Amino acid sequence: MNKMLNIGHRGAKGFEPENTLISFQTALDLNADGVEFDVHVCKSGELIVIHDFTVDRTTNGTGAVSDLTLSELKKLRINGSIEIPTLEEVLLLFNKKHFLNIELKGTHTAKLVCDCIEKNVQEDGFAYSNFIVSSFQRDELESVANYNAKIPLGILTQASVEQALEWAEEFSATAIHPHFSLLTTENVALALQKGYQIYTWTVNEFEDIQRVKEFGINGIITDFSDRI
Repeated sequence: MNKMLNIGHRGAKGFEPENTLISFQTALDLNADGVEFDVHVCKSGELIVIHDFTVDRTTNGTGAVSDLTLSELKKLRINGSIEIPTLEEVLLLFNKKHFLNIELKGTHTAKLVCDCIEKNVQEDGFAYSNFIVSSFQRDELESVANYNAKIPLGILTQASVEQALEWAEEFSATAIHPHFSLLTTENVALALQKGYQIYTWTVNEFEDIQRVKEFGINGIITDFSDRI
């Protein structure tokens, strides 16, 4: 197996505001191999990197991301001074040695994300293996699988490794992304035997990190990349 990847959760969420350019840069400064982040489509059609369906929790604004245009979103501030980034702005921070886990959080994100990845592969020298697209949402996963089968797909689950493995087979996924509390010696062995990579989330405590490492999985998603 290749080395286990250290993947910053929403960048370096333990240190900086989540899903911001400073958070992603901090994760890299802490020796993360890459980052995980979330995307939605805003009213004017651009891909926005934000976790929630609304801007209320993380910005000084209110309302649904899907009801706000890019120009409206860009006027909002995180922690008083930080802009919400677009997917294109985030990707400019990274290069071909990094691993980028794009979670499809909002609806109708699949095709736009696939097109963005394809552009980076065709024009900017990235490989498909630099990316993995993940989601809890069956419709979005199916859309990626049908639209561009070359893009690695990850099945997120907070409930059942068994269900994730069923969806992984159905959608020809590359990986499963279970919450770390679901991992057992048996289900890890089964997933690896079936040829799937395993990226687990969100592992922050030292004792949990150590336990998860012993499973021999492919990557840990964490708020604290300095702990991996």
